[in-house]
Amino acid sequence: MEKVRHFSVLGDPCQNLQSPNQILTKMTQDIEMKEQLVAHSDSISSVSPSTLQHLMDIYGLIEIGAYAREVRRIVRAIRWTIQLRKKLSATVISSFLDFALVPGSEIHSRLSSYLPKATNPGDKHDMEVDTATSAIQTPAKISPEIEIYCYLLVLIFLIDEKKYNEAKACSTASIARMKSFNRRTVDILASRLYFYYSLSYELTGHLAEIRGNLLMLHRTATLRHDELGQETLLNLLLRNYLHYNLYDQAEKLRSRAPRFEAHSNQQFCRYLFYLGKIRTIQLEYTDAKESLLQAARKAPMSALGFRVQCTKWAVIVRLLLGEIPERTVFMQKGMEKTLHPYFELTNAVRIGDLELFKAVADKFSDTFSADRTNNLIIRLRHNVIRTGLRNISISYSRISLADIARKLRLDSSNPVADAESIVAKAIRDGAVDATLDHANGWMVSKETGDIYSTTEPQIAFNSRIAFCLNMHNEAVRALRFPPNSHKEKESAEKRRERQQQEQELAKHIAEEDEDDF
Repeated sequence: MEKVRHFSVLGDPCQNLQSPNQILTKMTQDIEMKEQLVAHSDSISSVSPSTLQHLMDIYGLIEIGAYAREVRRIVRAIRWTIQLRKKLSATVISSFLDFALVPGSEIHSRLSSYLPKATNPGDKHDMEVDTATSAIQTPAKISPEIEIYCYLLVLIFLIDEKKYNEAKACSTASIARMKSFNRRTVDILASRLYFYYSLSYELTGHLAEIRGNLLMLHRTATLRHDELGQETLLNLLLRNYLHYNLYDQAEKLRSRAPRFEAHSNQQFCRYLFYLGKIRTIQLEYTDAKESLLQAARKAPMSALGFRVQCTKWAVIVRLLLGEIPERTVFMQKGMEKTLHPYFELTNAVRIGDLELFKAVADKFSDTFSADRTNNLIIRLRHNVIRTGLRNISISYSRISLADIARKLRLDSSNPVADAESIVAKAIRDGAVDATLDHANGWMVSKETGDIYSTTEPQIAFNSRIAFCLNMHNEAVRALRFPPNSHKEKESAEKRRERQQQEQELAKHIAEEDEDDF
C-alpha cells in the first residue's frame, strides 16, 4: 500500500527561503496530489481494504479543507464518518488516534482512556490495523480540525456502544477544548459536537446541568457569526426547555434569538417541530398545524421516528381545530403500528361518542404519557362533545336539551344545565347553526343552505393556492449555484468534478444522516 505523504504549510525553516508565489504554487500542488489520493472514489462505501484506511483518507480530506479553508470538504468528511459508524471498533479508533495524534501527548492519553481495552487481539480488525499501520508516520503538528474530529469520532463510538458515562466525560472535555478555537472550518465539526454533547447528558438524565453552558456557547456563536452553530444550539436549548416543560422560557428564547436563513435542513426541521409544540401549548393551533406539517414534509424519509412524532402532534392539533385527518395519514409506511392509538382517538372524535373517547384515552394512557400528549387529549373532550352536538343538529330540526344530554352521555349532576351551556357556547362559536329556546328547553336547528352560495369554497381554494405558492417560493430560495458561475467558463475537468459533487450531494440528500433525528 502506498503511504500518503503529509505536507506542511509552513515548510522546513532550515530550507532556503522561497518567494510567496513559489510557496503558494507548491502548496497547491501538494493539495491537488493529496486530493487525488483521497477522492479516488465517489463514496466511502466502495470496496476498500480496511476501515482504518478510510479514516486515514478522511484525515487527509480534513487537512485539505483546513489548509485550503474549504468547508465543503469538512462536510464531506463528516458524511463519510457517519457511513462508517457501524464499522468502528475500539481497536480501529485507537490505531487511528496513534496515526492522527502524537502518542503520549495529553489529548492522546485522554481520548485513549475513554476507549475500552481490546479483548480479542486476533480478530479481523486487528489484522486490518496491523496491515494499515505498518508504515504510519505521526505528523509533527496537529491542526485544531483534526483534534476536534478525534474528539467527535470517540464520542460517536461511545454513544453507539451505550457507554454514556464515558461519553458524558468525553463530551465535556471536548467542549472545554473547543472553546479555545475560533476558525470557520471548525464550526462544522463544532455543530456536530454540540449535538452529541447534549445527547450524552440527556441519555444520562442530567440535561438541566448544561443549560447555562449551552446559553454561553450560543452567545459565543452569535458573536463569532457562526450561523450553523447558532441554529444547532438554539434547537438544543429549545429541546432542553421543552424536556422539562418550560414552554414560557422556550418561547422567550425563541422570540429573542436572532433569525437568519436556514443553513441545515435537519436543524430547520427540528426548529419547526419545537415551534409547533410551543404554539400548541399556547393554544395557537393554526400556526402549530402549519409548523408541524411543514416539519414532517421537509424531514428526510430515513428519519422515520422524527416524522412519526410530527404526525402525532399534527393529528392532535387538527383534532383540536375541529378537523378530521384522512385515513391515509395513519396508513403511511412504517407508521401503522405507532399511530394506531391516535387512529382510535380520531375515530372517537369523529363519531362524537364521549364514552368511546374515555375508553380510548384510558386504554392508551401509557402511550399518551410517553408521548407527552396527555394534556392535549384532555382538551379534546370539548371537541368530542361539539362534534356530537353538530351531528345532532344535522339530524334533528328540533330537540330538547334533556335528549341532547342523554345522547352526549353527560354524567354531571345537572346534565340539562350543562347541555344548555354547551349548546349556547357552540352557537356562539359558530360550530352549529341553530337557536336556543330557553323557555321551552330545546334547540332549533336552521335549515342547511347551499354552501356554494357562501364564501367558504373561495376561502378553501385560496388556502390551497397560498400553500402551493409558499412551497414554490421555498424551493426557489433553496436553489444553490456555484460562485461566479456566470463569469467563468468551466473546463471539462471542472465540469466532471462539479458533476461528481452534485451526485454525492444528491445521494446524501436521498439517504440523509439517520443520527440527525
